[in-house]
Amino acid sequence: MTITPVPSQPTVEPTSPEEPYLKLEGGYPLRGEVPISGAKNSALAIMAGALLTMDGCRISNVPDLADIRMMSEILDAVGVRVTPVGPNTLDIDARFLSVHRAPYELVNRLRASFFILGPILARLGMARIHLPGGCAIGARPVDLHVRGLAALGAEVHIEHGVVEARARKLRGARIYLDYPSVGATETIMMAATLAEGETVIENAAQEPEVADLANFCRSMGACIRGAGTKTIVICGVPRLHSTEYQVIPDRVEAGTLLAAAAITRSILSLSPVIPDHMGAVIAKLREMGALIDIVGPNRIEIRPGGTLRAVDIETQPFPGFPTDMQAQFMAMLTLCEGTSIISETVFENRLMHVPELNRLGADIRVRSGHAIVRGVLRLSGAPVVASDLRASAALVIAGLASHGTTRIAGLHHLDRGYESLEVKLQQVGARIERVVPNVPTGSLVAQSL
Repeated sequence: MTITPVPSQPTVEPTSPEEPYLKLEGGYPLRGEVPISGAKNSALAIMAGALLTMDGCRISNVPDLADIRMMSEILDAVGVRVTPVGPNTLDIDARFLSVHRAPYELVNRLRASFFILGPILARLGMARIHLPGGCAIGARPVDLHVRGLAALGAEVHIEHGVVEARARKLRGARIYLDYPSVGATETIMMAATLAEGETVIENAAQEPEVADLANFCRSMGACIRGAGTKTIVICGVPRLHSTEYQVIPDRVEAGTLLAAAAITRSILSLSPVIPDHMGAVIAKLREMGALIDIVGPNRIEIRPGGTLRAVDIETQPFPGFPTDMQAQFMAMLTLCEGTSIISETVFENRLMHVPELNRLGADIRVRSGHAIVRGVLRLSGAPVVASDLRASAALVIAGLASHGTTRIAGLHHLDRGYESLEVKLQQVGARIERVVPNVPTGSLVAQSL
């Protein structure tokens, strides 16, 4: 398939006339190098992990995202000082951690705020954290977190929407997780670093972000082995010390950009990346017909091959295909030759982007948690609205390959997890800009590219 630019369609207002939106002119190939930001999911957990020490920590390669700013507010609310000291670098000083609870109005806006439960309990002997707010893509129960802390000797109660945990001293235990939850693995691992004795987490999550958090804790003096495997062993220590640490690159951002290159038949080079973290994504892209070269230890290049072919995808915990890449691949598969079946096994509501992709001309049907994607010859630009973080990225990908103009509203989702995505795409040839309604496009306030 060859994408040919066509004249813009008549303008259509987004859902709300006051809401910023992205305006994309589809059909332009991309070419060049794109820098990959630090991993959001690592950075949020590491920021919580910094509460484990009374000494200061310096964390670099922290992406500038709405979620990061919200976590900074939550840490500030419990007495922790978070200071930006340079581009993508934060100093976190938790010596004055004294508040064992965070305000509901903050916790309710960021699910990752629940990560502070384990560190505060380990430091202060008590923590009271509101249950995090609902999640658009599906339920994320905290029962595994709670049972894990209880196994370490904490008394845990949930009442009136608040989790309260108390423990004079946490003690090591053998803990089996019914499901390899990333959040539960990280919560238990952080609490266990200051517990007495040895803790063994079985059926632990193997995601790279878990290993990154473990490496951060080790840099503070924690004794952790096995992170990144199904069994993690933590030997508690009396205290942790100051450290400087760099967050790993964001494998989901890198995968999103690979998908953008594949659908537009473009040539892109991405760095820094860790190819081992992207095995399932790279394998599926190659199965589809994209040509991918791993150039050295931290660079990936993608270029077009033959006609893109349909593939089947089933989301799984790492090292399986990531649920955080399902929406982006669905966007890509809309223009592939043949029929694909996508099975979402992690989050029950993570197919809400289907109607919006269909608005662009895709042919997708949902049956019992499976999406049947029939490839079409072309997509056409239209006004669409993002339903969640990864859905917003999927709409950007589809818009890049659509004929005409696509307008994407709901950018608060995109801003939670992608640092300056439209800027990075514009620098490699995309016709994309962020528009603030009622402000002239050419003005500084419009954030036009």
